[in-house]
Amino acid sequence: MTTVEKVTDLRDLDAAFTIREKVFVGEQNVPAEAEYDAHDRAATTRHYLARVEGQPAGAARWRPTDHGVKLERFAVLPEFRNHGVGEALVHRVLADVRAEAPEAAQVYLHAQLRAIPLYERTGFSKQGLMFEECDIQHYKMVLG
Repeated sequence: MTTVEKVTDLRDLDAAFTIREKVFVGEQNVPAEAEYDAHDRAATTRHYLARVEGQPAGAARWRPTDHGVKLERFAVLPEFRNHGVGEALVHRVLADVRAEAPEAAQVYLHAQLRAIPLYERTGFSKQGLMFEECDIQHYKMVLG
């Protein structure tokens, strides 16, 4: 069973950061200084931890920006991929965004190419041209 909860304690935040480090820094060679930023500790940022059968499996965050609400740092450990963990994260994050920031001008994210089908299934569409962040190709995607 997959569960997704908003992070409310430091142990869960540490588990989320560990997942991000394994996926982004370890697998994708994103520099640690690019992966972790001031938004990680900001009071307005919301972090999430997905678990499968109680084991930490995925992480995500969202935060308000000048352009709306940005969903970020979606990461699922390799052994839990293609089992609905990413989709569960997106659905939970969007439910909270709708509840906590219904006035947001837009809800958007920067999707890696291989994650685009996931975001399209959950209501996002590509906008603009492809670009690179940390040597990884992305598209901006907007909800609705």
